Amino acid sequence: MRGFEDFWEYASLGNFALWPLSQLYAAGWDVYAWTYRSGNKKAYKAKVPVLCVGNLRVGGTGKTPVTIALAQLLLSHGNQVVLSLSGYGSPRSEDASLAPAGRLNARDWGDEPATVRDLLPDVPMIVGRNRVSAAKVAEAQFPDAILLLDDGFQHLPLHKTWVLLLDPPSRNPFCMPAGPYRQRKRDRTLADALLPDTVPVTGKAKWFSRPDGSPETLPPQEIQVVSSIARPHRFFLMLSGQGYQLNRIIRKSDHDSLQAPGLLDGLNPLVPLVVTRKDWVKLREREEIERYRVYIADLSIEFDNPEELIESIGKVVPTVKRYKVEQ
Repeated sequence: MRGFEDFWEYASLGNFALWPLSQLYAAGWDVYAWTYRSGNKKAYKAKVPVLCVGNLRVGGTGKTPVTIALAQLLLSHGNQVVLSLSGYGSPRSEDASLAPAGRLNARDWGDEPATVRDLLPDVPMIVGRNRVSAAKVAEAQFPDAILLLDDGFQHLPLHKTWVLLLDPPSRNPFCMPAGPYRQRKRDRTLADALLPDTVPVTGKAKWFSRPDGSPETLPPQEIQVVSSIARPHRFFLMLSGQGYQLNRIIRKSDHDSLQAPGLLDGLNPLVPLVVTRKDWVKLREREEIERYRVYIADLSIEFDNPEELIESIGKVVPTVKRYKVEQ
């Protein structure tokens, strides 16, 4: 996947050579989507509101931080929220399972569910790619809740009540395999809100020290990085832009387990090791990680106009609570 992410970054001659295949892919998606729009297939309409944070492109566009921010916004207005995540690459990804309380093992539940659980420890979470099954679990066990999907825009068997679609600027507008798009860019009109077009946000980088999450300043200096996220170059550029000197980088493909023997060999225990939280939930399972000075780079998202966003949701989902609960 790492090679494709680099290949898809720009619309080069190689991408144009694959354009006919991307047109075939897009046409196939159009036919599949038409079967639902025409009524030949019926999407399941859940008894609870279904909100979706999705995107048009493959790989990381920031859906999970936005999902967390939206969950926090809904909770702050007194709404009950249940999260639905795919658990990509984990044994739980095939159907839909209600995750137990407490810290989740990334190996069993997936790196994104483990990450979200750390940040939203009290929010129920259903893990698995079968979003219809997830909706039925939510109906049965949380009938007064809002089901919030992290991803799932392309999961047409489940009807979504309201969709926030992430579509950041891209230098390559093609569908796969010539470009990163899962469906045609024009399908952005199917969403209720677009980020960043109609829903502006501000990203804030925060530094936390291992293991208790307490804030700690990390002045610009020489650092080491382990990364298994999509489009990691953006992470590296952010670090370089803040004055950090990347001494050594261990780069793996998105969702890599980071459990390979000898993975950390060659790292200097005296030099700070910077990772994303998504990678930390996997690295913390390694015994030797205790030897290193690990710092977690947390990127949080804040909506610039949160009250406008909650109002826009309320217009489509009348049951949503719109008035902020004072703490």
